[in-house]
Amino acid sequence: NRDYIKADAPEMRSLLALYHYWLPDFYIDNHCTDGADFQYRVLYCLETHQHIHPALAEWAEDRFVPAITQALESQGIPTAPYNEGNNLSDGLINHPANPRLSVGYSAIQNRFCLLVEAHSLKPYADRVYSTKAMNQAALDYLNRNSKELRKRNRLADEDTIQEYCHRKTPFPLVVSLKQEPEAFLFKGIASYKEESAITGNSVIRYTGEPLEFEIPLYRRGEVTETVIAPEGYSIPVEYAHIAEHLQMHGVRVKRIKSSCTVEAERYRFKNVSFASKPYESRIRAHFETEIYREKILLTESTIFVPVAQRALRVILHLLEPSGPDSLVRWGFFLSIFERKEYAEPYILEPIAQKMLQNDPRLKEEFQNRLELDENFRSHPEKRLDFFYQRSVYFDRKENVYPVARLLENPYA
Repeated sequence: NRDYIKADAPEMRSLLALYHYWLPDFYIDNHCTDGADFQYRVLYCLETHQHIHPALAEWAEDRFVPAITQALESQGIPTAPYNEGNNLSDGLINHPANPRLSVGYSAIQNRFCLLVEAHSLKPYADRVYSTKAMNQAALDYLNRNSKELRKRNRLADEDTIQEYCHRKTPFPLVVSLKQEPEAFLFKGIASYKEESAITGNSVIRYTGEPLEFEIPLYRRGEVTETVIAPEGYSIPVEYAHIAEHLQMHGVRVKRIKSSCTVEAERYRFKNVSFASKPYESRIRAHFETEIYREKILLTESTIFVPVAQRALRVILHLLEPSGPDSLVRWGFFLSIFERKEYAEPYILEPIAQKMLQNDPRLKEEFQNRLELDENFRSHPEKRLDFFYQRSVYFDRKENVYPVARLLENPYA
């Protein structure tokens, strides 16, 4: 369920092969969830935040959702937006869907996904027939309006390239939930809390009695981080498996046929840390980045990923490190954070002495660190590392992202 963008499971890789063979105009993901109890027999979720093209978001909000909710209500099946929070007192929360999820993944493919959520506390027959009713309502609407949906999908594909490649509009890489609620009349079920001898805490008990109450609905997103799309990305041949991962998501890649030098931007990572436990079978990475420019040599067989293609959103979400589900975040590049070059103190200490003698500015910087930074002063290895990082022996590629942002097209 959270494997769409990283695609670790063989079942997900098979599903993606099917997805990109068909590239469906609309995708339905049926689920059964748990959580709070309520009168609604089935819930729904679609991505309408800035991760998806606005023409598709508008279509969903103004046309598709009203049509299917009305169709279900006419059958006596109440429905509401899916709540991603655990506490109804906090309101209905509709977070921007990241591409690890079906809804977010379809969005960055310029396509729609309808998430259908039945509820585990409802009788099995209710779950089956409510899910069937929502699927049928969606398919009926799509059959009647297929031309419009296909037209909007094509527009999203074409306009995405124009907007972010040619007009260089900042791309919405990170979208957060806006703290601007709307009032929503929720059809709930009365409940009370009871102390549990098992947990030592209070547990919610539902009475089954219908109860309507007003709660806040959070459903608007705001862009909190953007990036300007480059002409493309270069991937060193030793990271060919990354190119294969891109191709699995419908991305076109090329091989450089003859060596050339191009202007590029590189990311250097700092303040790197890792999650304390696995999530979805991976150790997530956390970091800050700084960017710098340099001329780089693209040798033969270097992999070039042109950004001007239908899957532009996918490329930026996978290769821009700051993306919430980037390959760096998911631990696909952990090796770049490992220091492989060291120097023993008996070797480096005499070198450090000479560096101090030959460089008054370095000596002043070192003395200032000793005076102002207790942590630095009390750790011999940090003091020695101060000189190692400034020596000619330091590995300049440590914490540097091997994927470069190309500011020139090597095929131009």
